[in-house]
Amino acid sequence: MSSIELTLDSFPHAVSGEGIVLVDFWAAWCGPCRAFAPVYESASAAHPDLVFAKVDTDAEQQLAAGFRITSIPTLMVFRDGVIVYSQPGALSGPQLDQVIEGARALDMEEVRRRIAEQQADGASA
Repeated sequence: MSSIELTLDSFPHAVSGEGIVLVDFWAAWCGPCRAFAPVYESASAAHPDLVFAKVDTDAEQQLAAGFRITSIPTLMVFRDGVIVYSQPGALSGPQLDQVIEGARALDMEEVRRRIAEQQADGASA
């Protein structure tokens, strides 16, 4: 399976649903991005039940700015509409597999409970 290209218009729909969506923020001129690309594509073939997406930060500057992307490649992982991972830097195959397995293992009820607690703490501060 190959990755899908996301735009400012398609991004919200792609990451808001059920399941795991990995998003690679990249640019064609970026050496580490080019090095990470085959690792990412290989993972997409190994995990056909997940959505692998890419955002070209040159073409989608507004989207990249909205997520405060300052270093590329940056990988974000969404699970059931929640960002559960965001980290700049190219990953090796085993590192990417570890991120994927971590996202699969999350207890999303616990994640949502913690988010609600943080929001409540922020509202009372």
